[in-house]
Amino acid sequence: MVLKIRLARFGKRHAPFYNIVVAHARTARNSKPLEVLGTYDPIPKIPSGGEGRKFKDIKLDTARAKYWLGVGAQPTDTTWRLMSMLGLLEPRYRIGQLQNKSGSAPMTSERPSKPPEQRTTATPA
Repeated sequence: MVLKIRLARFGKRHAPFYNIVVAHARTARNSKPLEVLGTYDPIPKIPSGGEGRKFKDIKLDTARAKYWLGVGAQPTDTTWRLMSMLGLLEPRYRIGQLQNKSGSAPMTSERPSKPPEQRTTATPA
């Protein structure tokens, strides 16, 4: 079966809290997972000193996350973003941004493109 690294929601209404879990792709969101890798609190917290930017709390067992990625577990888009913030995965959006900043055209595929088809229209006789 396909394994997914995804978020399982916990917490109250208007106060979400997520577990980062490994589960089979076809199981329900809050069903029992194979393993809980960490937690994610999306509500911004004020730093303890009171100064600086607010932050969102992400706790993750990086060794187990690397293991599950190594055996083929596919992270969802949200967990991909969280893991890229922690340095486990390469961000998906960076490639396009870097190409646009350098002024070059976006990369095309390796295959040669097909010539445009010649359209013929039937003319009424």
